Amino acid sequence: MSEFLRVGQIVGAFGLKGQVKVLPMTDFLERFQKGARLRLNEGWVEVETFSIHKERPLIKFRGINDIASAEKLQWAYLEVPVPERPELDDDEFLTEDLIGLRVSTVDGIELGKIDDVVAMPAHDVIKIGELLIPAVLEFVKDVDLEAGTMTVKLIPGMID
Repeated sequence: MSEFLRVGQIVGAFGLKGQVKVLPMTDFLERFQKGARLRLNEGWVEVETFSIHKERPLIKFRGINDIASAEKLQWAYLEVPVPERPELDDDEFLTEDLIGLRVSTVDGIELGKIDDVVAMPAHDVIKIGELLIPAVLEFVKDVDLEAGTMTVKLIPGMID
């Protein structure tokens, strides 16, 4: 059985010709581009047109040609197949693999569990409560996914 990832939710109809307003649940709006195939209510639809109106995607699906048909889709989710896991180098990790790891310093001080990995322009940042640690080799000394742990080296002043 294939797994699917929700990428948007239809929040209403727009206009008279079958367009729908979508609340995106993805940072990749190209998933809604013309020609894209999306899963909708256990079936598949093809995007006929795509535009942005008031910072929200407007989509017309092939075969949905009137407001009544579009209104029936309200609150339905749009999904895509979950992509296969990419090949990673030994020092590369997916964000989803890091969230929840127990973190301690090289000196054995327990810092807590990773809440999030935040993408920043220069590099990602590991978030443990209010503590932010750059996700670079200078700070991250070891990641053991099997043990569920990460070891970091902090600089003076990062923690009390």
